[in-house]
Amino acid sequence: LQKSLNETFGADKYSEARKEVLTNMFSRPMQMALYFCTGVLEDETLFRHYALNVPFYTHFTSPIRRYADIIVHRLLSASLGASLPIKMEKEAIQRQADHSNDRKMASKRVQELSADLFFSIFVRVRA
Repeated sequence: LQKSLNETFGADKYSEARKEVLTNMFSRPMQMALYFCTGVLEDETLFRHYALNVPFYTHFTSPIRRYADIIVHRLLSASLGASLPIKMEKEAIQRQADHSNDRKMASKRVQELSADLFFSIFVRVRA
């Protein structure tokens, strides 16, 4: 997709802006990544990463950024035998994952509404 966009929009002064807008529009319909506890899911096809085409995938960032990433680091460390097992039931881990997903969705929605608001103000001021 990115290669097609690069080839399509040429090199005029607005090409980069058009490409950025369309890339944003194309990526919005993609399913948002969700945290989940593998122990509560029986269907292992849900563990795969569509874009990377790998059957098992986990994602995390620096554990100083988000609590969900701390949990992922701790669980991964325990599963590799580098630390003691986590003393949380899988249902408790799933509840934490659900809460993290809810907060992430709410944050994304606020971000979208904020962008809409500022775009509306921009259009109103320019009209």
